[in-house]
Amino acid sequence: MTDSYIAGFSGIFAAQKDILPWLIPQSLPGMIEEMMDQLDSGYTVKDGVAIHKTATVERGVVLKAPVIISENCFIGANAYLRGGVYLGKGATIGTSCEVKTSIILHGSAVAHFNFIGDSIIGSNVNFEAGSIVANHYNERKDNRIWVVLSGEVINTEVTKFGALIGDNCKIGANAVLSPGTVLPPGTIVKRLELVEQVVS
Repeated sequence: MTDSYIAGFSGIFAAQKDILPWLIPQSLPGMIEEMMDQLDSGYTVKDGVAIHKTATVERGVVLKAPVIISENCFIGANAYLRGGVYLGKGATIGTSCEVKTSIILHGSAVAHFNFIGDSIIGSNVNFEAGSIVANHYNERKDNRIWVVLSGEVINTEVTKFGALIGDNCKIGANAVLSPGTVLPPGTIVKRLELVEQVVS
């Protein structure tokens, strides 16, 4: 299913191709640990963190295992990656960004003071400064997350899920994607926009 939003997703995560997107973050740390055993000699692996030799990791970055940083990635100073993170080729994580339990694929940029939580981000996605992917409903008594897929409202039965963002999406500065956001490929979210697909 995720392949219909992110081309080639199953080419990287073959075992997850039939798993519902909101269930993938729950098992992401284990998935990444298994993938580390298959990495080639282009990676340096230490204490559960794999960094490709062509990647740039600036000073002050905190990488909490397991993390895979693919070739030609850039991680800016004071970024914080935790809870199981996979970065595809050429992904950019900028200064002071936080990424938690997420997949961010090839050529995508989360470059300026952003938070991404429990999400699957496609290729060539751009987050402008300050945009956020929220992963939990703090303000609700019932924290379960609902999503809208093909016009159908689905109860995911999970309480932590950020977004499924298709390839080539653009997220404007200071926009907020509420938990359970699903964006088809090529979606543009305006600056300061709140995306809340299911209101309860």
